Amino acid sequence: MPTLEAERSERVVVVRVSNPPHNFMDRGMVAELDRLTRSLSRDRTVGSVVITGGPEGLFVTHYDVAEILAGVEDVGVAPGPRAAGVLLAAAAAIRRVPGLRDLAERTPVRGLLELHRMHDVLGRMNAMDKVVIAAINGPATGGGCELALACDLRLMADSSPHIGLPEMTLGFNPGAGGTQRLTRLIGPGRALEAMLEGRTFTPQEALEAGLVHRVVPSADLLGAATETAERLARRSPGSVRALKAAVYRGGGEPLRSGLAEERRQFMAAGGSPEALLAMAAFVEEVSERGGSPWADRDWIVRWQQGTAVDLNQGDG
Repeated sequence: MPTLEAERSERVVVVRVSNPPHNFMDRGMVAELDRLTRSLSRDRTVGSVVITGGPEGLFVTHYDVAEILAGVEDVGVAPGPRAAGVLLAAAAAIRRVPGLRDLAERTPVRGLLELHRMHDVLGRMNAMDKVVIAAINGPATGGGCELALACDLRLMADSSPHIGLPEMTLGFNPGAGGTQRLTRLIGPGRALEAMLEGRTFTPQEALEAGLVHRVVPSADLLGAATETAERLARRSPGSVRALKAAVYRGGGEPLRSGLAEERRQFMAAGGSPEALLAMAAFVEEVSERGGSPWADRDWIVRWQQGTAVDLNQGDG
């Protein structure tokens, strides 16, 4: 039974995640997310994606712990970090060979392949030339939190119980990028304390910590997320990809390396046809108005809303 329902309106795709009764993430959901993100990555006519829970009051509660337990029991060993690295490297090599990958899916190695696939999906979300928005309408812990962390923006309903990474209460650390993305969002000290304690954040706490960008009434959540998606879908795909690369790749590097990444992305996006068109229109406005549109609080809104220039000409 499919767990993802995608609905499109112009340049925005809304994805509803449904896996009753608990809305747990599982192997099937990750496979669907893999296919969906691959398809979206190739589609320049989509500018923004909203991910939300299908059932009322449920986002993605967490990864199905029963499935994790079965995967670990299938492997049958508890390797140290070095041995785990060797096993994961072997799984990474296997999954690049279609025939071997299909065979491995029916062996104890399957769990390692699933871990790689989950990282691929979330990494693809960070790399794609679309703005990805989480509309968190319910609990988002463990894998659900990691899915939200991989989104570019996070809006949370004020009625949602909490968001966080409580995996340490089960004897293991987050494994789908949570340790890295949470640390980059709220800082190592606060992230480490939250994960050690298994602490989760209420909507207001998450907002104050910088874990989510906005908290809105439940009834307004999807509308607010969609409105944001429609506005940001007017950005040029090339500039979105460049900005995300500068932030996600460069932001995790030392300053010198991060600045080098920023320069590369600036040059790549700045010479695009969309940027040349927008800059010419901007220069013309400066000439006509005798001042910068960005210096006028009311006039800059047209540029922020993406209505001053069409940056998606030819993209559908």
